[in-house]
Amino acid sequence: MVIKRLFSKVVATSLGLASLAWFSMAGAANPLDEILSATDLTREASVAQNRQVPILILFTSPKCAYCERVKQEFLLPMQRNPEYADKVILRQIEFQDRTRLVDFSGKITTPARFSRQQKVRLTPTVKLFDAAGHSLADPLVGLTTPDFYGVYLDRAIDEALTKIRAPSK
Repeated sequence: MVIKRLFSKVVATSLGLASLAWFSMAGAANPLDEILSATDLTREASVAQNRQVPILILFTSPKCAYCERVKQEFLLPMQRNPEYADKVILRQIEFQDRTRLVDFSGKITTPARFSRQQKVRLTPTVKLFDAAGHSLADPLVGLTTPDFYGVYLDRAIDEALTKIRAPSK
């Protein structure tokens, strides 16, 4: 009788733990469902240099509906598309944030200061950089023409890729 009760408790506990583990995994966020925030641009630059791809930074702000639209309609689908894995690294910076950011030169700054240095005044702004932190294409500022935004984004990425992968003279 004691063994039967003990066995029942073990089975119940095991089922409970299994259910908890399943629900935890089911609710786990997919890393492709969010654009990572830039925290160390020297690390991103190292990866970009090794892969010979530009770093695309979305400068965003809280409660910016257009920023969210750029992310949901353009950047997240791009991030999920395997064709873009060899074309670009995607990151975002909240342009008024005062937390710690390592810039391309390895200096400690803040996203707000970095955004000012990049002359970002409006959000969303998308800029493409090489591993040294040089701008590679004209920035995309705002979301004035959503029907053509994807074309403008692809054109900017292709321009940046061409500059990075151009043979050295």
